[in-house]
Amino acid sequence: MQSFLNQLVYFGYFQSLFLLFIYVFSPKKRKSINRYIAFLVLVLAIGLSGRILYISGFFGDNYRWVIFSEFATLLFGATIYLFTRSSLLNKPFSYKELLHYVPALVYNIFVTVAFILPSDAVLQERLESGEQFRFTLFFIAIGLLFNISYWVLSFRVFLKFRKDIQNELSYTVKSQFFMNFLIAVGICMLCWFSMFIYWLLGYQFLDKSAWQIIWISIALIILFITFYNIKEPQLFRVNELVTPKKYAQSKLSNQQLDSLKSRLEHLMEERKPYLNRKLLKSELAEMLGVSNPEIARLLNERIGMNFFEYVNYYRIKEFIVLAKTDQAKNMTFFGLAQEAGFNSKTTFNKAFKDLMGTTPKEYFSNL
Repeated sequence: MQSFLNQLVYFGYFQSLFLLFIYVFSPKKRKSINRYIAFLVLVLAIGLSGRILYISGFFGDNYRWVIFSEFATLLFGATIYLFTRSSLLNKPFSYKELLHYVPALVYNIFVTVAFILPSDAVLQERLESGEQFRFTLFFIAIGLLFNISYWVLSFRVFLKFRKDIQNELSYTVKSQFFMNFLIAVGICMLCWFSMFIYWLLGYQFLDKSAWQIIWISIALIILFITFYNIKEPQLFRVNELVTPKKYAQSKLSNQQLDSLKSRLEHLMEERKPYLNRKLLKSELAEMLGVSNPEIARLLNERIGMNFFEYVNYYRIKEFIVLAKTDQAKNMTFFGLAQEAGFNSKTTFNKAFKDLMGTTPKEYFSNL
């Protein structure tokens, strides 16, 4: 097992150097890499170098090199949070954000004082008395507290983004990537927490290799995200799609809202803007001659749907009409759904079942 973990350390180390090389010497690629992730890769490279020196035995069998790599522990959560927020909520880099790293700085100072500066004799004495184990549990608890807190904040950002896009877009965007990323990090956090509980209860079957697996897993996830950031940069620019235009707040009266509702229904029936597979709420508002907040208030107070649901309601109606024509005999259900304005088979199937209570196949079979 240890030999395999060592191979992963070497892989992660050289992968981090490769990614840093691209960031430094490729201005074109640098633009697509999130700065927070680039910073974390640099920290990982420094931390992994400590493990490399320990594994190689170049400076002797000194476990302080492994402790040196723990400097990245409190940087994981904060950077994942800042990366998620900047990618999904269009938050540009700001020096104020560096305050999120202050706890990591304080943590690393204490780690240095507790584990690196003391002499071998002092560390051995602590180990025999059990004090070293208590120190270790304390620092693991601090790392858990901060990283899990930032993971929760990151997940809340993602859920807010998912809610916002349904109020601005009539189609789905590739946000599943961020969901999978956060789930993978969450699993690592859960394993980290489980290991802490087992150690706290005095179980000995989880040795140091268990912590190494978790640490290396998080490092490899970060490196994978960075690599994918270079390969598929459009996955990290979804915030540009959901940034609404700035308008004055809606001041429409109830009578005006009722009139606006009739105008919107007439517009949807006559001009069929929902056939545009990438219709935006701002575009529909412009066609209606109102602002974004006004159409949002209309959908919320008079129709009871968000923008995504409302547009797909009309697309389902259009799909049912098309499915009853002669043209439908030579087309698949999804082909007809595309004609009705859908750009995703998954979205179409879910929207149809939510509205009609059954699948398209079952619906037409019953007819």
